[in-house]
Amino acid sequence: MSQLLEYIKMAFFNILSNKIRSLLTMLGIIIGISSVILIMSLGNGAKNMITGQLDSIGTGQVAIMSMEDPITQEDLEYLKEEMEEVDAYLFAFGFEGTISTPKGDFTGNAYGCQTDTYLFEQYAVLTQGRYFNEDEYNDAKMVCYLSESDAIRLFGNTDVIGMPVDIMVDGRTLTYTIIGLTAYPENTSMITYSSENDPIFLNLPLTSLEAALGFDADLFYSQQGNVLLNENANAKEACDKIINILEARHDCQGENKFIIQSFSDVMSTISTVINVITLFISLVAAISLLVGGVGVMNIMLVSVTERTREIGIRKSLGAKTGSILLQFLSESAIITMLGGILGIVFGFLGAMVISWLIGALAPEYAFTPSISIGAVLLATLFSSVVGIFFGIYPARKAAKLSPIEALRRM
Repeated sequence: MSQLLEYIKMAFFNILSNKIRSLLTMLGIIIGISSVILIMSLGNGAKNMITGQLDSIGTGQVAIMSMEDPITQEDLEYLKEEMEEVDAYLFAFGFEGTISTPKGDFTGNAYGCQTDTYLFEQYAVLTQGRYFNEDEYNDAKMVCYLSESDAIRLFGNTDVIGMPVDIMVDGRTLTYTIIGLTAYPENTSMITYSSENDPIFLNLPLTSLEAALGFDADLFYSQQGNVLLNENANAKEACDKIINILEARHDCQGENKFIIQSFSDVMSTISTVINVITLFISLVAAISLLVGGVGVMNIMLVSVTERTREIGIRKSLGAKTGSILLQFLSESAIITMLGGILGIVFGFLGAMVISWLIGALAPEYAFTPSISIGAVLLATLFSSVVGIFFGIYPARKAAKLSPIEALRRM
């Protein structure tokens, strides 16, 4: 052990004795490691930002699809009553119409939904007023809520709580009272493009549409329904339970007529795709480590040539071949390890600068770089392995020199 420490001291002495050459030798390793760390930090930070935003939209959401039997409101209501894992369900119908205001006529959508439909739209938050309640839903009240941007398009301002809004649907004019406004959270990084040609959405009790237009929503064929699981639910177990209940209600056990997709499956797929892309780019960047390794080998070969006399003297004094080999391997490993540490520092600092620039230029896409301790340790270990691998040939060449030949060359 003491001998190894002595070799490490000698390696540091030789590195410090040739600072410029040692730094140039490290340069390839620094560039390679910093590139990998930078890409992984940005990739992980972007992934955390994207998954965080998506998670805020669809946490616990489960989509139920059927290509044969219709999924009715009664089915979804039954799931909510029978399963403690289900907090809410979504069963909605939208009817296109024309909204008339003093500012003109607009294409509108009377979107009939339930009292807890807003839970499926967590990316839109209530800014004024309220959502309609259970009593208003059961009594088919003519109330609605809409987005702030739609309110501005219709009336020119957001001071619209309590105002009536008329929408003509199927030849009938329906008058609703605005009771709430919603908007996207500030600094959200979700992409929300809109234009003046987009329809105005009025979110209103489904029962009010049924009463005003004289139809029964359950008579419409629906290929999809959505339920919202609570945070304590096991998504896989809950999905299996939903399938069993629906198959029992529709008397089609084992016929696979219903398809379930949970949002956690979607999130897992997105994370996998981002991880694969980050890994691929990191591997491409890691190619520069091979270039750095070749640079280490070249410099170590020069070092062997310059120190031939030193090697000859040491071997004539009894130094073993293994000792000479270990000395040069220690030097190459330390050079690359130092390069790896500097690469980690520069890589993470570079990621911080890039993310700061992104946040300054486009605040809605701002994110914080993230790197795991495991990745840092792996990068450090990998850089040392590169040094050892590319240092083997020069070290063996030095170790195999005979004392007489080494002294004769000088």
